[in-house]
Amino acid sequence: MAIDMVFFDFRDEEKDFFNKNCFPNFNFTFYKESLNLESVKNLSEEVKCNTTVISVFTDSDVCEGVIGEFKNLRIISTRSASYDHISKKAAIERNIAVLNVPNYGEKSVAQYTLGLILALVRNLISATSGNFSDKTELSGRDLSELSLGIVGTGAVGAAVCKIAQFFKMKIYGYDIKPKQELVKKYGLEYLPLNDFIRNSDIITLHLPYTGDNFKMFSKSEFDLMKDGAYFINTSSSRLVDTKALYNAVKSGKIKGVALDFTVCKFESPECYMPQNPSEICREENKFLNLLKSEKNVIITPHIAYDTKESVNYILQSTMDNIKNTIQCGNVYGVY
Repeated sequence: MAIDMVFFDFRDEEKDFFNKNCFPNFNFTFYKESLNLESVKNLSEEVKCNTTVISVFTDSDVCEGVIGEFKNLRIISTRSASYDHISKKAAIERNIAVLNVPNYGEKSVAQYTLGLILALVRNLISATSGNFSDKTELSGRDLSELSLGIVGTGAVGAAVCKIAQFFKMKIYGYDIKPKQELVKKYGLEYLPLNDFIRNSDIITLHLPYTGDNFKMFSKSEFDLMKDGAYFINTSSSRLVDTKALYNAVKSGKIKGVALDFTVCKFESPECYMPQNPSEICREENKFLNLLKSEKNVIITPHIAYDTKESVNYILQSTMDNIKNTIQCGNVYGVY
């Protein structure tokens, strides 16, 4: 008997994978729309009754109310490392497995990160503006003379280390679980957070949002940064106090910023955040818009991972994890 599986947040670039691969035991339905309390109302009763597996991306909000609409749901699979857009509590109560893709696109994200660093340090945004009356403003820095601070030294952070070593940068790390192999291989030096911030010319974030690290970088952290430092976040917007970041840029404390994450949406209150999510999102989006008008600020829509190779890996891992979970039980879950 075939398994009914529904994809949400489905994109055109994902079609090629399913055109080239056959999954005879699955009946697929694809929706470009995200799954949330509004969109679930548009699904037929047949879909909500027969669906065994759903797959989403981070744009979806799979809260308790959404999960409750699916009568025979057994697996929720997110095509991302983060899974805070899914109510684990509601899933556990229904004995539904929650699956993610813990490691993917580390090369793609690392390459993108170094591209952002080069764009900031070499003033590429200003250099392409067409106004070349004062070229002194376009003068950059040699990366070998700058220190790079990496917050989160998992698969992506390690890949960033490898590229930074090629540029002969001094590399600092901050992680609750230091990786000694990176110290030996790339000369990474782990420091306590405050010392890490003070010593880094460039700080780049590569860690998941867990709830405990909400606004990990706020006014006090930005105040500790070197004057004229650079700040990059390709992880989660929730790690950063956007208002404090804007003020640090406006004052000249931070010289350049690059952000690559999904724009904050008005999520359901069940998501673990210390304030009302809608209030947080309104403030975040307000200051993101203000940041866009500042010089040497780059904001992109969560595309650091988005290469053909990474997308195919995510989809293959998603299907492998689902098949293994069906065959062996919830051995690949996030619990």
